[in-house]
Amino acid sequence: MASPKFIPFYPPPEYSESQRRKISSEYYELMNNRRTVREFSSTPISLEVIDDCIKTANTAPSGANLQPWHFCVVSDANVKSQIRIAAEKEEHEFYTHRATPEWLEALEPLGTNKQKDFLETAPVLIVVFMQKYGKLIDGRPCKHYYTQESVGLATGMLISAIHNAGLVSLTHTPSPMNFLNKILDRPENERPFLLLVVGHASSNAEVPNIHRKTIDQIRTII
Repeated sequence: MASPKFIPFYPPPEYSESQRRKISSEYYELMNNRRTVREFSSTPISLEVIDDCIKTANTAPSGANLQPWHFCVVSDANVKSQIRIAAEKEEHEFYTHRATPEWLEALEPLGTNKQKDFLETAPVLIVVFMQKYGKLIDGRPCKHYYTQESVGLATGMLISAIHNAGLVSLTHTPSPMNFLNKILDRPENERPFLLLVVGHASSNAEVPNIHRKTIDQIRTII
């Protein structure tokens, strides 16, 4: 087994407590305005912006630093149409057969349904794949560890980066999602984790009137 190699750590800028409080508060305000949007415009986005957001996601921590993710960026209209057709087929099954009455009741305030127009309207879809195993630098196969947690962290950072770039997004998880492997020609070691719809909100977009839990409801000080 190779010995670990280390390099110097360069910490983030040193702030005063008041500066740190201001920065953290401003970032919270930025992210507190983030909302899931279902009404997109077709305004295009540059690949450079998407790549920067994906590179940000790639800085996420992962089990053994094996980075068990792959991001498939889809902007081709024909491929988006194929994805919509397959996704709506699964959503039809969900809303008519699979979902329990309790689940449908929980979704009702959000106004979701089996129609997924945004899959074609939005300029970009990012399909996040989770890799069950991969290859080392020397080509040997290797098992990935904590894949679910690792890809979840990377996806959260991706969503934050997209919002920080002035774009909106929608997390979409039709179940099952294995049709994405076939449409996007992804290998068998990858499993779809999440489909992220990315773009600009339409001029008449609306979002549900929801409320987030307070800090006292989600945090305990010991």
